[in-house]
This record gives sequence, structure tokens and C-alpha cells, in this order.
Amino acid sequence: MGMTVVEKILARATGRTHVQPGEVLEPCVDLAMSHENSALVINQFQEIFKGTGLEARVWDPSKIAIIFDHRVPAESAKTATNQKRIRQFVREQGIQKFHDIRGDEGGICHQVLVESGYVLPGYVVVGTDSHTTTHGALGAFAFGIGATEMASVWTLGRVLNVEVPQTIKVILSGRIPPFVGAKDVILALIGKLTAQGANFKVLEFHGDTVRRLPTSGRLTLCNMAIEAGATSGIVPPDEETLRYLRSECGITGLQIEDLLPDPDASYAEVVELDVSSLTPMVAFPHAVDNVRSVEEAYGLAVDQIMIGSCTNGRLEDIEIAARILRGKKIARTVRLLVFPASYRVYHQALEKGYIKELLEAGAVIMNPGCGPCLGVHQGILGDGERGLSTTNRNFKGRMGNPNAEVYLCSPAVAAASALTGVITDPRQIGLTTEDNLS
Repeated sequence: MGMTVVEKILARATGRTHVQPGEVLEPCVDLAMSHENSALVINQFQEIFKGTGLEARVWDPSKIAIIFDHRVPAESAKTATNQKRIRQFVREQGIQKFHDIRGDEGGICHQVLVESGYVLPGYVVVGTDSHTTTHGALGAFAFGIGATEMASVWTLGRVLNVEVPQTIKVILSGRIPPFVGAKDVILALIGKLTAQGANFKVLEFHGDTVRRLPTSGRLTLCNMAIEAGATSGIVPPDEETLRYLRSECGITGLQIEDLLPDPDASYAEVVELDVSSLTPMVAFPHAVDNVRSVEEAYGLAVDQIMIGSCTNGRLEDIEIAARILRGKKIARTVRLLVFPASYRVYHQALEKGYIKELLEAGAVIMNPGCGPCLGVHQGILGDGERGLSTTNRNFKGRMGNPNAEVYLCSPAVAAASALTGVITDPRQIGLTTEDNLS
């Protein structure tokens, strides 16, 4: 019996020729990522060595990445003190893949890892963040783990007790229509699968739609695989993967043939979605799988709109927002916050004039980071307010206030809605298809 992409990666990471779903393994880790929650990992890591008489040293500092992004700059004395402690640990351990609060290299962990060339096809990537699934876009098996698990990874260099997951083959076909993007595709898929439809499984993305998607769109698909309950999402690496790594990261000479699924690979399920007639989608409160077309949300007044996050803060996302808002003003009744996913994205958007266009429209450009997505920083919603966001979760209290509502959408819907102050279909605001970036 052949193997899926993730099964091949796990076989390599355990020195085996074949693995199958249900087996429990201890795969070696190629990259271990944490953000500010590294402070929790440090506590557990030091506990492992307590009473042993051994110096607490990580297994390989070159394979550990730490990025500050959830609370930047620090919003409290506690956060600032934790960040100070992490900086000291990084120096002591010789960790070089550390991205502090800087204007030349920082940003959201999942964007920084990708654009820095830290993730390669075939890697096993673990992170103390559930949206580590993002990195499957580059053909890696990437998944989230807890602080205690990460402490053991820092110590041993492998993940303990990993059950080989079953894989769902997702076939996306057709051309994405104008003003519809990868965010709409993944929302539609989650609506079809439900929030528990892929529990403990991998979503392996295939089809002509995926082959045409740039890496930015693939990152969006894999980022939100977790919202269907999946352990991970993955796109088998192809020429687009090699192009991105070559042009954006300067990495060449990679071999990807051994990372393609076998023709006789076994799948738990095959799910097909024709995107050719897809409309812009909106996830209603308070569940990501409460997905409806934008027409069903039309006219709902919004108080705050956020464009950004590890889902939709890339250059392409900022570009389509700038095109929609070019030469116009946002409604007086709405606040528009824009968070570039990284400082590289920020600089690129500056050079191309997108930041100027957004500012002139009335948007507030924030520093790269997670912002209000997790509900502790920079733009918390007020009681009774309705937020519209390009982020990835909308359960009660997600953006900091259980008495508020969060609707999820694409950058195009977010920008169009900023113009009117109500949830708006971007196809209905007088743009031409030249403005579409699908």
C-alpha cells in the first residue's frame, strides 16, 4: 500500500521505509517554533533538568525559532518581564532564529518562518500555536503542540507519542471567480466539513485550483485547516513551492519527487469542491463553520474591521484592500485596522504605495503582529460591537469581549465593507475585474 505525503514525511523522520495510520511514533523534529509562550516552555524545560545535576541545554539551537508576535509591543508589565526572560534564555542557549520587536525582521511567527526560509518541503515542524498548520503550504508536516510537549522537544529533538493520522484528500477544481479568494474557498470547505469534520486527520489539498494558487493562497488554506479540526493541512510540493523558496528565500536545489503521494495511497475520505461558482463567504458568530454567502450578511452594520493576521496579512491581501479603497474614504461609522503580517510585508506595501492609499482612505496601519485576534491587545471590541475580520476564529470572546460579535471574511469583503460601514459584497461596489486579485 502506498503512502500519503504526511506518511512519507513521518517515515523519513523515524528512519522507516513505511508507516501507516494508527501507528505511534517519535519523529525527529526539523523545526520547533514558539512565540511569547516560550516563557511557559522555559519553565517546563528547566523542570526536566531539575535534580539531575545536568546543565539545561536545548538539543539543537539551530532548529529552534522564537518570534515575538502575540503581544508586541508588550501590553503589560507581566508580558514585558516574560519577554525579557525569553531574551536572556535565547542568549544563553545560542538560539539564532530569534525575532524580537524590530522594524526590519519581525512579524507574525507563521509569516516570519515562511519568508525566512526556515520551513522546507518534507520537514516536521511543531509550534506552540495551533495555526502552525500554516506551514503545510510548503509541503511540511506542521502541527501545534503544548508547552510541556515543546519542552520535551527542546530536550530530545523529537515528538513523543505521535499517532500517524489518517488523511482526507481534498480536490479543489475550477477557476476562482473575480473578487473571490483562497479565504472564501477555505471558509466554504469548513462549512462543508464542519468544525469537527476532519478531527485528528490531515487535509491534503489537490486539484487544478490548488496548482494555480500562489503560495500566499496555499498558506491561507493550510492555516485554517485546524478550524475543521484537522491536525494539519498540506499541499504536496510542486513548481510553485520551488519558485517561492527560490525567489523569496534564495533556496535552490531542492528535490520534491519523493514527497508526492503514491498513486495507491489510502485516504479516509475524498472531498471535492468546485470553486467556479463560489461567492464571497462570511462566517457568522460564534463558529467558524457557520458559513454563509456574503449576500446573507449584506447590510449588517459593523463597528470595526481588521485586515491582517496569519491568515490574511500578506502583501496580496493588503494589495487587494488598497485597490478597493484607492481614491475613496471609509465610512465614518467604522474603524479599519490593518496589520501587515511581517515587516517585510510592511516594507513591500510601503514601496508599492499601498500603505499610503490605505492611510488616505482612513485606515489605521498597525505594527506587524497578531493584534486583537487572540483578544488581549490592540483593538479589542466593545460591548455590543460587531467586528468584521480576516482572522481565523470567531468564537465568543475571541477578540477580547464575549459581549461582542465577530464575523470572518476575505480582505476583499473587509475592504468593501469599510467603504459602506455594513457588510458588503465587493462585486457590487463598481470595481472592474482588473481590480480582482484572485
